Amino acid sequence: MRTWAPDGPLDLHLVLGPLRRGTGDPTFRAMPDGSVWRAARTPAGPGTLRVAGAGGAVRGEAWGPGAEWLLERLPELLGASDDPSAFAPRHRVVALARHRRPGLRLTRTGLVLESLIPSVLEQKVTTGEAYRAWRLLVRAYGEPAPGPAPERMYVMPEPRAWALIPSWEWHRAGVDDKRASTILRAVRVAARLEETAGMAPEAAQARLEVVPGIGPWTSAETVQRSHGAPDAVTVGDLHLPGIVGWALAGDRDADDAVMLRLLEPYAGQRHRAARLILLSGKVPARRAPRMPRVDIGRW
Repeated sequence: MRTWAPDGPLDLHLVLGPLRRGTGDPTFRAMPDGSVWRAARTPAGPGTLRVAGAGGAVRGEAWGPGAEWLLERLPELLGASDDPSAFAPRHRVVALARHRRPGLRLTRTGLVLESLIPSVLEQKVTTGEAYRAWRLLVRAYGEPAPGPAPERMYVMPEPRAWALIPSWEWHRAGVDDKRASTILRAVRVAARLEETAGMAPEAAQARLEVVPGIGPWTSAETVQRSHGAPDAVTVGDLHLPGIVGWALAGDRDADDAVMLRLLEPYAGQRHRAARLILLSGKVPARRAPRMPRVDIGRW
């Protein structure tokens, strides 16, 4: 067990929320008592972590071979290496969102594959389809979370287990050959990719993008979670440019170039700015049925 006191406000669910891949994510569970359970495959092995607020502090308990690793990195998971004070709002909508969400910090898991694989699953499909695939594959090929974890919690498969999934099981989970092949290429170099957890986010993205099928969208979505990267803005998304454009300039038809121009005042903190814009609720009304998320370039 470990207790850690943050140096400012901390919203546990806001910080850890990006790690949750849908309400049925078998690796993540938010409980009615306010605690959060997380199952992870660490360098030391599988582990389960329970995190709960305790007064002005946070208490973590962990089980399994990866327990010590998870507890050692509990502060970073909860944003200890993040510096919210480095962010200066330049727009009213961003300033209001920050004021209303003082407990926002950027998580840093230190684990790359657990963020990369579900991000690949989200390429060019709806989030619902991607979440379903993640849920089915983790439950079928992962292992039950150690300790007294909530029912049906699982640790994601190890790299070799991903590599041995038969083609028909990928199809049954709704994963096309392109995304499955990208994951298979990634797990073959899993050790090299996990090494990027100790690199600067930009260097980590460059190494991730060496793998065919991983492009700027996927690498940014990965390092936002694995590295707590405050400047890793997501480009290639179908909806984000329009949301940022609408919130900052009233331009619902903004593309990536316009979004990046609007976010220039937040250089070094563009991901945090985009996150606050999403949390503000200031989004344009949809003019067409929901479309699948698109990841440009090499995905």
